Amino acid sequence: MKNFISKYRLELLPAIPAFHRRARRRKSLDQGQLVYYGPMPSYYGIGEVKHVADGFVAVDFRGTGYFGVHEDVFEPQYLIPIPASTLSLL
Repeated sequence: MKNFISKYRLELLPAIPAFHRRARRRKSLDQGQLVYYGPMPSYYGIGEVKHVADGFVAVDFRGTGYFGVHEDVFEPQYLIPIPASTLSLL
């Protein structure tokens, strides 16, 4: 893999496994909301929710993570919303 350096401080995002209580907590993910892949924030980076349907969430990561993924679809328990208070730090 290429030598990856993110323009975001992804190390500030805590890793939260998919089946951890915080990841399973009922959350509403809305279009335009910023999220990250909870188990390993650096893998996908920071993404924007593009569509929510039938229990799945489509996210546009714009290649901000180590894997260089632009878009992917997840079950909600894998995604963690980024609080507004944390955005300015990233």
